[in-house]
Amino acid sequence: MTKGRIFSGIQPTGIIHLGNYVGAIQQWVKLMHDYDCIYCIVDYHAITIEYDRQSLRDNIMEAGVTLIACGIDPERCTLFVQSQVPEHTELAWIFNCITPIGDLERMTQFKEKSAQHREHINMGLLDYPVLQAADILIYKAGFVPVGEDQVQHIELTRRTARRFNNRFGETFPEPQEILTPTSRIMGTDGKTKMSKSLNNYIGILEPPDVIWEKLRTSVTDENRKRRNDPGNPDICNLFTIHKVFSAPEDIARINRACRSAEIGCIECKKILFNNLMAHLAPIQQSAAKLRDKPELVIDALDEGARRCREMAAQVMDEVRIKVGLLPCTK
Repeated sequence: MTKGRIFSGIQPTGIIHLGNYVGAIQQWVKLMHDYDCIYCIVDYHAITIEYDRQSLRDNIMEAGVTLIACGIDPERCTLFVQSQVPEHTELAWIFNCITPIGDLERMTQFKEKSAQHREHINMGLLDYPVLQAADILIYKAGFVPVGEDQVQHIELTRRTARRFNNRFGETFPEPQEILTPTSRIMGTDGKTKMSKSLNNYIGILEPPDVIWEKLRTSVTDENRKRRNDPGNPDICNLFTIHKVFSAPEDIARINRACRSAEIGCIECKKILFNNLMAHLAPIQQSAAKLRDKPELVIDALDEGARRCREMAAQVMDEVRIKVGLLPCTK
């Protein structure tokens, strides 16, 4: 018996990187064995910043390939593309009408995205959390796996559900976040969150030589100037990645040997590279097979969208009646 319904989404904005994998996808794979999981490729969210149309289409398919290759099983969960279920945006409009603008202007992500995309600040960026609330609540999901940077959005989702229920009658649950159990993966610069837009990422499907070059040049402990200087794994981003992909004995050895300067950063990076590729190689092989048979991915996404349209249509029928609209004719 499942514990409840989960909803979570990922943007098809390009290469899925280690931050996405560790922060979301690994947890998704584990959760789908115990929950009724709905996982979404949120393409509407991806068009809030400037984008290339053909690249977006390619990225949507690549996201589907990557998720399935990573272990997201369409037979055990529902995987679909957001724009193929129009009820998401219909519910978002209704939520817009009960959401104070001030709530959206206070969103940390809006401030950060506005700073990154000064030439393209639009209503979609501001309204992003409302559509996110609709994504979750259209399926009456009770749980949302997120990183700490998304907790503010889940709080807004709860307030949105509460406002709707208070005004129109009990309809939506107030979903709870399930926090990512691992530490945030910083970028190769060692200073900011791993991000394609900041070009500080390591893509999980990138060729091994590309991954090695990115690891080789990654920032570690900046206080360690020479090979014989002792290091501090506690402030080294690569040590955080070791904790995910390396065996306990490797982690213990590096933790000890780095502090005593018995091991240098390059040797540490080589160990990480070997352990990382041992983990990623099967995923890369699976992705290559799926690219050769795209119909398998398309069929999975189509079936997921069909299931979601059925669920979303029932909820929207309920919502329309409660807010005083005419029901849709069949």
